[in-house]
Amino acid sequence: MRAFETPLSRAKGLGSAKNGFHHWWQQRITAVVLVPLMLWLGFGIALQAGADLESARAWVAHPVNATLLVTSIIILFYHGAIGVQVVIEDYVHTEGLKAAGILLVHFACFLVAVAGILAVIRIALGS
Repeated sequence: MRAFETPLSRAKGLGSAKNGFHHWWQQRITAVVLVPLMLWLGFGIALQAGADLESARAWVAHPVNATLLVTSIIILFYHGAIGVQVVIEDYVHTEGLKAAGILLVHFACFLVAVAGILAVIRIALGS
């Protein structure tokens, strides 16, 4: 995928921010993967409209749905974290604040993703 890099950045082995191409490419890949996952999730939730709690739990507990939910959570929060990281890199000019902001965003996304995954597991196992 180095075809998108300029000859100079290819020669140096660096993107505009030393890894900008890598983040750009990851954002595109995660966005493409999220499209069918979010369509599936939207239809799945729409089909649960008016369903009782046990039906919704059974839907989440189905192995395919639980796997796709966990996959969606992981990719969604990763996509969000790298997106916010780019914003911080572009608009925060103090290096210490920039590093702290990026670390905080990645840590927060990780914690919320773990909480979401544990919730899916708990529902799927019927606890």
